[in-house]
Amino acid sequence: FSLPKLVSMRRIVFGLGTLQVAATLAVGALLLPSALPIDWRAGLVLGGVLAMSSTAIVIKMLADRLELDSAHGRQIVGILLFQDLAVVPLLILVPALARPAGELAFGLALAGLKAAIALSLLLGLGQRPMRAWFHLVARQYSPELFVLNVLLITLGLAYVTHLAGLSLALGAFVAGMLISETEYRYQVEDDIKPFRDVLLGLFFVTIGMQLDLGAVVSNLGWVLVALIGVLLFKTALISGLCRLFGNRNDAALRIGLDLAQIGEFSFVLLAQPGAAALIPAEVMQPLLAAMLLSMIIAPFVIEYSERIVRRTIGAEWLSRAMELHQIAVKSMAVDAHVVICGYGRCGQNLARMLDQENIGYVALDLDPARIHDAAAAGDTVVYGDAGRREVLIAAGLMRARALVVTFHDSHAALRVLGQVHAQRPDLPVVVRTLDDTYIAQLEAAGASEVVAEVMEGSLMLASHTLMLLGVPVRRVLRRVQATRESRYHVLRGVFRGELRDEAEGTDRPHTRLHSVFIVQGAPSIGRTFGELELDELGVEVTAIRRRGVKSLAPAPETRIEQGDVVVLFGPDNMIGAAEIRLLQGWRQRSRFVGGRKRESPH
Repeated sequence: FSLPKLVSMRRIVFGLGTLQVAATLAVGALLLPSALPIDWRAGLVLGGVLAMSSTAIVIKMLADRLELDSAHGRQIVGILLFQDLAVVPLLILVPALARPAGELAFGLALAGLKAAIALSLLLGLGQRPMRAWFHLVARQYSPELFVLNVLLITLGLAYVTHLAGLSLALGAFVAGMLISETEYRYQVEDDIKPFRDVLLGLFFVTIGMQLDLGAVVSNLGWVLVALIGVLLFKTALISGLCRLFGNRNDAALRIGLDLAQIGEFSFVLLAQPGAAALIPAEVMQPLLAAMLLSMIIAPFVIEYSERIVRRTIGAEWLSRAMELHQIAVKSMAVDAHVVICGYGRCGQNLARMLDQENIGYVALDLDPARIHDAAAAGDTVVYGDAGRREVLIAAGLMRARALVVTFHDSHAALRVLGQVHAQRPDLPVVVRTLDDTYIAQLEAAGASEVVAEVMEGSLMLASHTLMLLGVPVRRVLRRVQATRESRYHVLRGVFRGELRDEAEGTDRPHTRLHSVFIVQGAPSIGRTFGELELDELGVEVTAIRRRGVKSLAPAPETRIEQGDVVVLFGPDNMIGAAEIRLLQGWRQRSRFVGGRKRESPH
């Protein structure tokens, strides 16, 4: 969950996501009572259960397949974001529905008021106090206190919601969302990883304990009917809604297949007080079994969703064949050309420069309006996904002199690089990226040159400033060239404040700079940087300021003195551990961070 991502994807989240959840609730309340021995209240609860998909399974599968930032991946994430938001009112609504008929109207009104308060706390009022509190705790430099603080907030908010007549699960859910909006979320994620795995296993054990295996076996036919019905219903509903939002048939069906399973929060909803009273056991047992089976087969459905789409939508493949034919026709007119992936501002500027040098190109883009206008103006641009092997081959990959990725989506760029490396490992590839976060990954995947947008902008600002100050042009160019050859080493990392730069991402672990003042009595005084082994944490010492004099890249044998200001560079979730190691020393107890064993600071 991320509020910046929520805002940036508002059309998908509040458009497609809202329709999906609302339509499922409506089907549950209006149609399920006619098919099952339940009333509309139980149908509404089951609608909420069916509306949820497994965020953990889907996000993990998409991330492994580098599809999170693909066209269908972004829409899946948007729908999952709204489902996460919808859990809050649903957790309040389910107990209210179990009230007696005479109190139902009052109960629903009260539930609506509580949901509004909870969402206001979540989306507006709770973030700033949470961030300030975590900052206060982090300044104590105690890993144990930090972990205890996470447990305190989670259990404390759960207890507060319980006192308010709401569920414990709602409080824990709100706590998780609030913590996810602080800059400490990566450290929290790392610290609670052992608890998460144990508690997740315990959660599914408790779900399994609710199953009556005898009843499931005796109703196995109904379990399979429920499973198939759930998968078909969710696939059809989500695919149809995606078509309404302008998706092609193949993309719509794939989104539906990827979200067809039941989610973890569905079990939480069924565990709420009142759910068991509303839903009879003869419905609950086959439903629980079908829900578990849907989650078990979900990874296989997602893995083979593209093949299923290919076999299901024959007309769509005819359309794709026509697109590939159009790409091939365009590329046949050029040879020894440049393949441009993405035809936004950067792609179009590159194309104009190539035109001036009489170098041919074929541009691939996914915006039909842009393609129509550019093609009408005579540009060699066609519709096609550069992450697909057949599209790249149709664009003349085997005859190309170079390939340029002009969009700054690094995950999509990695997909393109994987296809290019498999077909033309000798082809020079230039990749655009936002900053230095993914430079090493892109180069390892086969990029010949990686142009970091923020870094190049910084270089241009610096070079113009130096020339205006009278620094000789030759010296400025030499410094710029040296910075590029060192892969922007001098420019790596920034000191991050509370207000984020617009160019920075908001929902991924960043590398950053952080200054640490060596206080009197710190165990690191008198020791060398090499002895501290900060590199084991993935943290680098970029500078040290001693008695007002700043020294860049201190040697490993440099000894630390009281009053030094040490400038660290590394991932967000490791900077805190490195600071603790500098100020408090080491424990002998080992911890595992980032998959590597290290000595823990104390």
